Amino acid sequence: MANVFDAAPSNDLPDTPNYNVCPTNTVHVVVSAEARRIVPMRWGFIPHWYKVHNDGPLLINARSETIAEKPAFREACRERRCILPATGFYEWTKSAEDARLPWYISRADEQPIAFAGIWQEWGTGEDRMRTCAIVTCGANDPMKAIHHRMPVILTSDSFGLWLGEEGKGAARLMHAAPDDALVWHRVDPKVNSNRAEGEDLIEPIA
Repeated sequence: MANVFDAAPSNDLPDTPNYNVCPTNTVHVVVSAEARRIVPMRWGFIPHWYKVHNDGPLLINARSETIAEKPAFREACRERRCILPATGFYEWTKSAEDARLPWYISRADEQPIAFAGIWQEWGTGEDRMRTCAIVTCGANDPMKAIHHRMPVILTSDSFGLWLGEEGKGAARLMHAAPDDALVWHRVDPKVNSNRAEGEDLIEPIA
């Protein structure tokens, strides 16, 4: 990841691989100040006015259509954009019996996914933490078969613009990936539990 994002890794990153990253887990995040770094953050954005970390809804996603207007996100959208690397992600459909059916989604070219994100520092003293959310947009046509929305996925030539290194214009990156960018397959419903772990979670099932 250091090579992919041309970023120096922090020495306190979470262990990898993790095949079942859940909200509030610590994740790897690429940020840029004087230089790019990969740092740990809590997945679950905490607005500055929360008195405690669970003082309101758990904000794991930020909608691209309203991110610049929502009080929780608008400052971060302008000043604190980041990238969340991943091998893939899960989405769910429902069976006729209303059971949750998980799908594992990854890039068709087998390269790492770069989610567009925003981040916020929250708390004071020992409670101080960096938190983040993934930016989402309307799904492309193939993805609509699984879900009506999808993460904003960045290409390597857009990393600098999203991170604020190349001036203004990041808003034009907040769109769905091309129709042929992603592939997916069904995986075992055991991933529905936040206690599940292991490489077999992403293996295809019939």
